[in-house]
Amino acid sequence: MTEHVKTEIAGGVLTVTMQRPEKKNALTGAMYNAMSDALSKAEADPSVRVILFQGDGDSFTAGNDLADFASQARGEGTVDSPAHRFIDTISKVGKPIVAAVQGNAVGVGTTMLLHCDLVYLAENARLITPFVNLALVPEAASSWLLPLRIGHARAYAMFALGEPMNAAGALASGLANAVVPQADLRKKAHDAAVALTKRPAGSLSLTKKLMREHQRIAAQIAEEGVLFKERLTTPEAREAFAAFAERRQPDFSKL
Repeated sequence: MTEHVKTEIAGGVLTVTMQRPEKKNALTGAMYNAMSDALSKAEADPSVRVILFQGDGDSFTAGNDLADFASQARGEGTVDSPAHRFIDTISKVGKPIVAAVQGNAVGVGTTMLLHCDLVYLAENARLITPFVNLALVPEAASSWLLPLRIGHARAYAMFALGEPMNAAGALASGLANAVVPQADLRKKAHDAAVALTKRPAGSLSLTKKLMREHQRIAAQIAEEGVLFKERLTTPEAREAFAAFAERRQPDFSKL
């Protein structure tokens, strides 16, 4: 594990907590790998019946640490990011996944919720998918799953314009189960996770399997992944990350 991801098993619930609040829980490669390892171990551990994701501080997660993206855009390191491993892993988990989301859930912070079975939002939650703003494309099968859930028009606005969706909108759109005061968020999500531990694990697993088109999801993730890696090395992506680092608006007009 990494110092920025804490895991704890109690009462059949594996709680995975992102603990990098000073960086809004921006995800590093080590954090992605720690979460992937936790999910894989949970799948193999019969004492774990439910997985619960949460984040410390005022944000669920700011998404991928943009320093990693920027280095890949400059051709440094590898484009085989641990983020892709996490996406692949969470999409295949058979046990129920619950999420407790406060503040901003950016990029993968939103798309991972499409692979969770129960999602609880604090009143200040905002779901943000700024892939196009970064000259990238959606990931985690979100280019298929998000329009499927909320319709093409709203999904396109979230992707192409980077329009955030607030907690009330997410609830109305079917992306969340409930919106609660932030002070009550973790208890609400944990109580739901505990309730799931009382249900027959076999039935829960099969129900989840029946509700998800795994082959379609895997194919979409693969297609997105190829395009995502290609986009990371484009001049547009280099301009987007340079602009972010320099705190200015990107200029794509001459690219």
